[in-house]
Amino acid sequence: MNKDITIILLAHKSENLVMKFIKNIYNKFQIIVIDNSNDLNLKKKIDKFYPNINFKIVKNDGYGSAINYASTFVETEYFLISNPDIEGLTETNINEFYKSAKILKDKFSSLGPRYINANPKSHVQSDENIEIADMKFISGACMFFKTEIFKSLEGFDENFFLYFEESDFCLRSYRINKNYQINKIRINHYVGTSVSIKNENEKKLLEKLYTWHFVWSKYYYYKKNYGMIYSIIFFVPIVLRTLFRILFYTLTKNYEKREKFISRFDGLITSMKGLKSYKRLK
Repeated sequence: MNKDITIILLAHKSENLVMKFIKNIYNKFQIIVIDNSNDLNLKKKIDKFYPNINFKIVKNDGYGSAINYASTFVETEYFLISNPDIEGLTETNINEFYKSAKILKDKFSSLGPRYINANPKSHVQSDENIEIADMKFISGACMFFKTEIFKSLEGFDENFFLYFEESDFCLRSYRINKNYQINKIRINHYVGTSVSIKNENEKKLLEKLYTWHFVWSKYYYYKKNYGMIYSIIFFVPIVLRTLFRILFYTLTKNYEKREKFISRFDGLITSMKGLKSYKRLK
């Protein structure tokens, strides 16, 4: 059992992925699983097959809140957080994070891997020939921390429910210590597969929810880090474009796309009013 690193896995309706993920690292690292979907079946399976795992069911208050809560149980010098839809996070790769931390003499805020299957248009990565590359932002799908530094930065901002919480953390932490991409650690992230979807209707509801939270979080992130005036100037054109699209899709009777932009408009206006990120599926 590795005495230096704890693995934190956040689960939300992802029973099969969680069970597959922990299979190859069980009893090699201390593991904390935080489930915020009240998955009692997953709890039964883990209690039966992997009794040494610290399994917690919590209220769904978002990604950052769950990770912050999990971090209170970490007793090792370092911990790694991961989505269950990550593939290739082996014992060897996890130990590479540790080696890189020692090379950097612990002067880092977060470390991340290289994503083999990332879309270069939406996911900025470093030059893969640089072994340990300075990065302003690290993807929240997989992050490695020194426990003491994470707690000194007070973890993630729990006002975020979904999206931009890792960007906010990286921006805050970059002023103290840099973030780095470890290009020797190469993994796949199958974005959007961590939640098990029952049917097409649930898929549409989730897409609307994600749209709402993305724009809420984006405005909150900009306002928090760049100020109110800049944010208003940046987002007012987005409000106008969104209203135009709602009108256009209403006139053309494309009600599916209209609903998408209504969700976007509602999320943005909610955030601009300074209201909480309240939207949830019933």
